[in-house]
Amino acid sequence: MTIDPSLLRIEHVSKAFGGVQALSDITFELRAGSITGLIGPNGAGKTTLFNLISGVFPVNRGRILFFDKDIRHKKPHQLVGLGIARTFQNVELFETMTVLENILVGQYTRTRCGMWGSILRFPWVGEEEKISYRIARELLDFVGLSDYADQTSSDLPFGWQRLLEIARAMAAGPKLLLLDEPAAGLNIVETLRLGDLIRKIRDQGVTVLLVEHDMSLTMEISDRIVVLDQGKKIAEGPPRAIQENEGVIAAYLGKPAKKAEG
Repeated sequence: MTIDPSLLRIEHVSKAFGGVQALSDITFELRAGSITGLIGPNGAGKTTLFNLISGVFPVNRGRILFFDKDIRHKKPHQLVGLGIARTFQNVELFETMTVLENILVGQYTRTRCGMWGSILRFPWVGEEEKISYRIARELLDFVGLSDYADQTSSDLPFGWQRLLEIARAMAAGPKLLLLDEPAAGLNIVETLRLGDLIRKIRDQGVTVLLVEHDMSLTMEISDRIVVLDQGKKIAEGPPRAIQENEGVIAAYLGKPAKKAEG
């Protein structure tokens, strides 16, 4: 697999909430066509960084560049339009809508119909709707939920709701997909299925940034790992190097790193 140049660059990013420094001088980049795992103990700042990238919170210092363009001042819906989509720690679906309708909603940045188009029913509106339904059904097939298109999303088993949320994020046609603890609450079989799905997403040309506490999953599917601890980056590298990194081991086990001999 060929990995292209930088798609997203985090440059010396810091974020504070009142007197609490959530992130301090974070720098790393994502290569297009890769899966990058973002790991660290609870409270390390992982979700805060996701919220900065997706426009939920403003950056205090530093820059976030997406295809070399500064996106710090973009709103979340604008970032979706640029090609950044995300999921959440807690599943956030439209519970009274069907599975298919949830995917259709995810395509709003890709359509131009709007209110007046819906009311006046211009000739092109019907064709746009056909395309939207086709894409939605293809995505349900992609995540393995084709047989449940007309089922209310809240009636799905929890693991399938996770898959639906990923499919809805993919409906926006992202270039970068942020997955926030997608394996939370999943059993072993569901987690293995999720790993295969994330690889399939990467193989379709979508760059993935993954926050996940399941270290087996993260190490297995990630091309590269970035480690945060107490709001600071303490390590970055391929999975094997991260597994052997004394500072990372210390952060997770609460033990001081070994001092170099000599």
